[in-house]
Amino acid sequence: MDFIITIFSFIVLIFSVIIHELAHGYVAYSLGDPTAKHQGRLTLNPLKHLDPFGSVILPLFLFISGSPILVGWAKPVPINPYNFRDQKWGTLKVSISGPLTNISLAIFFGLLIRCINYFSGLFVVVPGMLIIFSFIVHINILLAIFNLVPIPPLDGSWVLFKFLPSRLEKVKVFLNQYGIFILIFFIVFGGLQVLGIITDNLFALVTGYIS
Repeated sequence: MDFIITIFSFIVLIFSVIIHELAHGYVAYSLGDPTAKHQGRLTLNPLKHLDPFGSVILPLFLFISGSPILVGWAKPVPINPYNFRDQKWGTLKVSISGPLTNISLAIFFGLLIRCINYFSGLFVVVPGMLIIFSFIVHINILLAIFNLVPIPPLDGSWVLFKFLPSRLEKVKVFLNQYGIFILIFFIVFGGLQVLGIITDNLFALVTGYIS
């Protein structure tokens, strides 16, 4: 049973990170940048989005190591910020669109859970529906928070760089150069546990359940 739950979590994770990247691509396209569209990335086809490390190796490592938390990312959609009509805030809008999409999915399915519980006596609930919706809520909250961590290549780094004073340019260079190693350190040495606690509290807030 635990194996089935893990597999299902992995499937939800994959499609959640794909939707996350699609949000980046569509917002960039709406701002005047057709790069993602021209490279065939505005699609739900998983093969167009899977990142060898973020979509496969990292989730498998977390599963094998017995981690109760699965996170990952898809291959970033290509963008050209010089095409943006909004040169001042375009990059920020694209960066936060992914996490905001995950948050929106979590809130939508969280409200469905609340409605199902509230009106449970009025219609037949499909067996396992609440479990499925709970997975979607939990994983999307976790993805949103994880991607807002200000470490490259995560979206939070773009938010950080947008507001980072020019005198701290060396910090940006350092993070861009060693970000993936810092991220691995963050994951291995307790960062996910902290994010898990935050996620559980937000899950309870959105759904009314204690995760």
